[in-house]
Amino acid sequence: MGLTSNKVLALAVVLAALLFFGTIWLWPRLARRTWKAVTGRVGLLLAAQLAIFGSVGLAANQAFGFYATWADLFGQETSPGLVVDHDPAKGEGPVRVLDTRAVDVPGGNRPTTGGQIQKIDIGGKVSRIASPAYVYLPPEYFQPQYRDRKFRTAVVLTGYPGTAEALIKGLHYPQTAHRLSAEGKMQPMVLIMMRPTVAPPRDTECVDVPGGPQAETFFTKDLPRAISGHYRVGADSRSWGVVGDSTGGYCALKFAVHHPERYGAAAGLSAYYKAPIDVTTGDLFQGDEELERRADLMWYLAHEPRPKTSLLVTTSKKGEDNYQATQDFIHAVKPPTRVSSITLESGGHNFNTWRREIPATLQWMSSRLRDG
Repeated sequence: MGLTSNKVLALAVVLAALLFFGTIWLWPRLARRTWKAVTGRVGLLLAAQLAIFGSVGLAANQAFGFYATWADLFGQETSPGLVVDHDPAKGEGPVRVLDTRAVDVPGGNRPTTGGQIQKIDIGGKVSRIASPAYVYLPPEYFQPQYRDRKFRTAVVLTGYPGTAEALIKGLHYPQTAHRLSAEGKMQPMVLIMMRPTVAPPRDTECVDVPGGPQAETFFTKDLPRAISGHYRVGADSRSWGVVGDSTGGYCALKFAVHHPERYGAAAGLSAYYKAPIDVTTGDLFQGDEELERRADLMWYLAHEPRPKTSLLVTTSKKGEDNYQATQDFIHAVKPPTRVSSITLESGGHNFNTWRREIPATLQWMSSRLRDG
């Protein structure tokens, strides 16, 4: 059973409850001073606490999407994906659909009413990276009157380590987009949901690492080409946006600032503005000072040509540590770059805060993009 399985969580909770009540039941029998009784008491307490902590950890992982699999949790997922070249004559391409599922909305079992979520693999011909993703296709995508429409598209990124599944189950991006579109508050939009970690377990901060994973190339060249070649979506920057939280928010802003020809809009929820260097990233820049400077968005805005793109940043006055950095970033943006912001009175660096910001973010994104 998988790490995010409800059965695993249920078994952990049942085990914790049994050990808790078993400890209470057996304690009087172990209330002696013999080494066997002392060992029994220590063992029961230790087992009960481990089971309780395990249950809490599994529940937190399901809620916040930190790890996708057991191998991911224990750091055994170490090899980046390799791209296999396919023969176009056989109808194969860089996008491979692995599975489809209904959207958790009323009438979601019918694609023309609820849309559809497809699980795919994306192969990067230039970056030589392959990564999984989920694609939300709105109901209009399946309706005959829209068969010639090329939809606006947003790439949606998690934080680090994150799981793409959390964007569906925890942050409810497809459900929110479906509701807002049905209410006439945004235009139908295709969502490409994935995590920025394309070379697990390493946190690349979406950098083209010298001699390492070419993450920025994957997201700004390979991914748009692959999706545009497989789905009915617009091909130029006026149809493409990117949104993310935390690490994904930094990546989203960087993609639009570095590549306005690819992304016409970007939203960073609780984003930061400079790539960190720590034990999860390793040496991202390999002594390349120019690459390191470019990864600092404040430096980029001050020294490079101003990109023609639209940016949205979010923060809160209490609970987020990026409040002042976000104010500095807003003041650093100059035309033709456009910037908007969402500032909450309070809200921590967590799913609850981002769920409060996502509806306004999707509406903003929809208004900045157009169909192809």
